Amino acid sequence: MAIFTDPIREHADFGPGDAEWLHLLVGDWQMVADLAFADLALWFPHPELGYVALAHVRPSTSHTVFHADFVGEGIRSDLLPLVAKAWESRSIERSNETSWSSDMALRVEAVPMVRNGRTLAIVTTHMDLSSSRMPSRLELTYRQCAYDLLRMGTLGLWPDFASPTGSRRGAPRVGDGLIRLDAEGIVQYASPNGVSAFRRLGDGESLEGRSLAEVTAGLLKDRRLVDETLPLVVTGRMPWRSEIESRGVSLSLRAIPLRDEHQRFGALVLCRDVSELRRRELELVTKDATIREIHHRVKNNLQTVAALLRMQSRRMVSDEAKQGLEQAMRRVATIALVHETLSQGLTQSVDFDELIGRQFRLSAEVASPSQQVKTQRSGLFGELPSDFATPLALVINELVTNAVEHGLEGRAGTVWLIADRSESEDGEELLTVTVADDGVGIPVTPYVEGLGLQIVRTLVTSELGGSIQWKAREGGGTAVQIVLSLATR
Repeated sequence: MAIFTDPIREHADFGPGDAEWLHLLVGDWQMVADLAFADLALWFPHPELGYVALAHVRPSTSHTVFHADFVGEGIRSDLLPLVAKAWESRSIERSNETSWSSDMALRVEAVPMVRNGRTLAIVTTHMDLSSSRMPSRLELTYRQCAYDLLRMGTLGLWPDFASPTGSRRGAPRVGDGLIRLDAEGIVQYASPNGVSAFRRLGDGESLEGRSLAEVTAGLLKDRRLVDETLPLVVTGRMPWRSEIESRGVSLSLRAIPLRDEHQRFGALVLCRDVSELRRRELELVTKDATIREIHHRVKNNLQTVAALLRMQSRRMVSDEAKQGLEQAMRRVATIALVHETLSQGLTQSVDFDELIGRQFRLSAEVASPSQQVKTQRSGLFGELPSDFATPLALVINELVTNAVEHGLEGRAGTVWLIADRSESEDGEELLTVTVADDGVGIPVTPYVEGLGLQIVRTLVTSELGGSIQWKAREGGGTAVQIVLSLATR
């Protein structure tokens, strides 16, 4: 969730790190909304609107109070005095009387978020009190935890910049399981889901009254594989994330230390069973490794085939047969080079510039063992889909070979490879590839296309879905231009 910052850009007088701190708050306050069973709103002073709403979050543990979105709008007149008082006092302010909205009785609190002695924003909590039942121990504990976190916000102690801000894949949430610890790491309360999570790890006793660090240590089978952050997480000393694995069950843990002006007086530990998530990730890694190994083996087999063709060509008496085997060998070697590139990565795209950089020079050298042929490249192919790489590499190999053998005709010269990525008038992404030489040019008399050019036409039109055109190069020689669409790739 992002903060709606446009209305305050001209009025906010933030110091270094203040804006980032508010973004960190909004990135993590879903936890507070779930603990408080309340909607949270973030307010900032505005010269015309009184205060403007920068963000809003709804609880996942209870129904929402506000069904309509009010982010970017001004504050209601009945809420303005409470928010203004909290801004000035820098302390939590609670409405003296219950306010009514539709058919709900609401209790509203205004919590100033203070950093370095300056109020940066106000968080209001809106809790529905219309339910008349007695709150359970879970609800009372959750609300106390929410109050402790918001109280830390008034002291500038939460959110903590040391909190994890990376990938949240598998990050535990309040509903997944919550454990509250005292300053010594003893469990004061464990939610039913939290107890169930540790039971799946193998702990059959009640968690309350026991040291969470000792419970966790007793569940570890192979301590050589323990995350080094685990001791600091299960004691609640650092706001980090860690994982524990036992009996085939993986548990993700996140600690939030609770502090006041003087010391750490406890901690919250969120836990989530991520066994299935980790199993799927392991399957994906295994499949990726298998695919990479297949590419590697295909590359080895193709190189073996190319070597056999090379050996066979040396035994040929006929020059035509020897030349045909050598051309087949070059084509197989080109495909092998593509599979070698694919075996080095797990992505669905290929850095074609790195691939063709080696292949372009190699194709010219193999086709001209007794000629002085220069090669020049310009433009960038960029990242191309892996299924694009093999046919395009074969096409370029054939065109370069044709330019050396038939364009230059045994004399010294230059072969150019030019890539250009552009957009058509319809916004379609295009790749234009040009292979040019400064040789004899396009023959005037009709000629029969060889196997190489037939392969080129087939690959360009059928495999790549593009178009190809031969034309005279300005300054002499031939230029072959291929236009390919990347829209469906």
